[in-house]
Amino acid sequence: MKKVRIANGAGYAGDRLDAGEILIQRGDIDYLTFECLAERTIGLCQRDKMHDPNLGYSRLSEERLRRTLKPAKEHGVKIISNLGAANPAAAIRLIRRICAEQGIRGLKLAAVTGDNIFDHVEDYYHYDVLEFPGKLGDIRDKLISGNAYCGVEGIVEALRNGADVVITGRVADPALALAPLCYEFGWTLEENPVQFGQGILAGHLIECGPQSTGGTFADPPYKAAVDLAHMGFPIVEFQEDGTFIITKPEGTGGEVTPDTVKEQLLYEIHDPTAYMTPDAIADFSQARLKQMGKDQVLVTGATSHGRPEKLKVNLCYKDSFTCEGGVTYGGSSSLQRAQLAGEMVRERIKIMGIDVDEIRVDYIGFNSLYRDKIARKICGEHMVFPEIRLRVAVRVKDYASAVRFSDEFDSMYGSGPFACGGVTMAISEIINVCSVFVDRSVIKTCVEYWEV
Repeated sequence: MKKVRIANGAGYAGDRLDAGEILIQRGDIDYLTFECLAERTIGLCQRDKMHDPNLGYSRLSEERLRRTLKPAKEHGVKIISNLGAANPAAAIRLIRRICAEQGIRGLKLAAVTGDNIFDHVEDYYHYDVLEFPGKLGDIRDKLISGNAYCGVEGIVEALRNGADVVITGRVADPALALAPLCYEFGWTLEENPVQFGQGILAGHLIECGPQSTGGTFADPPYKAAVDLAHMGFPIVEFQEDGTFIITKPEGTGGEVTPDTVKEQLLYEIHDPTAYMTPDAIADFSQARLKQMGKDQVLVTGATSHGRPEKLKVNLCYKDSFTCEGGVTYGGSSSLQRAQLAGEMVRERIKIMGIDVDEIRVDYIGFNSLYRDKIARKICGEHMVFPEIRLRVAVRVKDYASAVRFSDEFDSMYGSGPFACGGVTMAISEIINVCSVFVDRSVIKTCVEYWEV
């Protein structure tokens, strides 16, 4: 029976850079995917593109591709990735340059576009926003990007036309794995609802990289860490009937067990009976996991129930600025001095008339994760710490207000409690995300080709 092995070498834009080449060299794979887009990532890439039309693809793409293009060609592995982000054409130009520099010949490259609706975003100003009351037009002056979550169509077309490297913009994460399966096995949703459900589940299980191979599973002393420095990234081996085994390259770190896979299965799943993707409404409620051997878990039981009538559009907009100030106090009275400094900062914001929309004061080492009630329960009666770092963060409407807060926090050295050090300030522009739903008929996928 025909088998197809698909691996994922990145779970987000900043994931490990050597994972892809290890999967190619040691994973015996047919396809290598890189999933590089979180919800805000494409907005950040669009901002880069506004400054330079040769940018707009996912950060670290150049290093990732320099490590994998040549070995992929040598091993006959096809690469599929959404690292094109806001500018797939620029990512293709990058690939062509790398191929020229590394002497790579005989590759067919494809860019899948059509997800970008920002050029005519005004057509959607009257649409209701999912995340807050109001219409999209209410934030029209703040919008910087708009991209629909697309499915497998463009990737499958590219593979049918002989593409070796397929670069997309915003596609649904599971589509990176489902597309080569549809191409290899000839699956359609109408004839293969079970296989589609299984393919979407497989894509979901590997989309976050090593989260399914033990990367976020380790919790010593309760759950042992298994050589996290050499973490193995996930591979799915598919049969034509849709059953698959999830595994990783032999000899790499981490582990693949039903428990590690379950944690990823439940990740970001609101309704396991109706996991909405552009390609199908997947049903994971009857999924079953079985250990088949060391680092091999058989996955069965997923299916699908039709296709959504609408596609979700991810829109990014300039929301606000944050300024974060930090300072460390040491010694047995460090918490008390940090608390005194925190209250002082709050009062100084009022005195100086700095207009803040939100303020958060944390005492890192005491309550920054669990807040006061739980933190006090964990710490017990004595409340003595060797060191505490005070963190004060404010959210403001404009950059000038962020600078004013930063300047005020800098006075901590002279005006605050004694024995502080390591004062830092950082200002960040906040790119936020919202969503609308559009008829899938308005999204037209396009595929362009190049050869090197």
